Amino acid sequence: MRTLDDLDVAGKRVFVRVDFNVPLKDGVITDDPRIRAALPTLEKLLHRNASLVLAAHLGRPQGADPALSLKPVAERLSELLGRPVALSPEVVGDASWDLAQNLRPGQAMMLENVRYEAGETKNDDELARAYAALADAYVNDAFGAAHRAHASTEGIAHHLPSAAGLLLQREVETLRGILADPARPLVAIVGGAKVTDKIGVIDAFLDRADAILIGGAMCFPFFSAQGHRTGQSLCEEEGIAPAGRALDDAETKDCDLLLPIDLLCGEEFSADTTVTPIEGVNVPRHLMGLDIGPLTAEKYAEVILDAGTVFWNGPMGAFELPPFAPGTRRVAEAVAETDAVTVVGGGDSAAALAQFGLADRVTHLSTGGGASLELIEGRELPGVAVLEG
Repeated sequence: MRTLDDLDVAGKRVFVRVDFNVPLKDGVITDDPRIRAALPTLEKLLHRNASLVLAAHLGRPQGADPALSLKPVAERLSELLGRPVALSPEVVGDASWDLAQNLRPGQAMMLENVRYEAGETKNDDELARAYAALADAYVNDAFGAAHRAHASTEGIAHHLPSAAGLLLQREVETLRGILADPARPLVAIVGGAKVTDKIGVIDAFLDRADAILIGGAMCFPFFSAQGHRTGQSLCEEEGIAPAGRALDDAETKDCDLLLPIDLLCGEEFSADTTVTPIEGVNVPRHLMGLDIGPLTAEKYAEVILDAGTVFWNGPMGAFELPPFAPGTRRVAEAVAETDAVTVVGGGDSAAALAQFGLADRVTHLSTGGGASLELIEGRELPGVAVLEG
């Protein structure tokens, strides 16, 4: 994969695709780690006397939605960089062209939300060429969008000298590294709601990991495949068959596929419901499983603490409800305490670490949940593939 060291950027304009898809409330950014994660790349380019044309998306606007303008993002980035970042009122057109042409080395501008343009998500080549006309080189540092073949993540790279930014490079090398040559034992923690969303990850780890720890609502299709009762628990019907196949495959692999051995249940999905612990995994008809139980949490923690490499994606239960946070908390604590290389695949796992104050105690916290999963599965990421070879 081509890197920043392969690009001559001195005195040139560099189009940098970043992942600034940050949460907003009433037009105010509530969490800015994704902006901070891009700073090393931006600062390195600026230090090398480049000027920057920054591009990012925010949400899924239907046309030019003012509520999803990048104005607050440009303002926050200006503060973090310690220099003004002008926001173009449009994505492409006369205004963005003029701003780009007037950039001087060490200066930066930002295009409006690229998803204002219908051609962005269609990887429209005309739009990609319009992007390319604004700059002399292209850098992709948006790992969180690298699994999308969009005009600003894949199309533009065909029209300019291109390379990966520092964040994208680190994400890809770290995730590929835990598959290619991990310290053993390699333990994968896979949680969340749907088996169908993560069966590819489970299959990949069945061939590579020493143990897979299953949690969250996705454990119920596994239980159903084994003939257990799931009560009112969220049990994805489409996930039962692939869960059963994974259980069968695990019998022939050198990998332990571990399921919960006890649960915390409630009568409804609410922080006010009565918490009912159950031994075993047969859920009474009137209850729903909302967290792994304490025995499971300690069993999983023991496996994690003995690991050489840990990959975690997906919570163990409804951690957003305080009574059902203990399972995810205990797993998060073990991930933070272990001496293993720890890689957390973004999304809800990253949110859980932040909630428990443990985000700074892992080796690598991915900025791209979906992209990290697809890379683990062995699928080609268009935004990465175009930078290779």
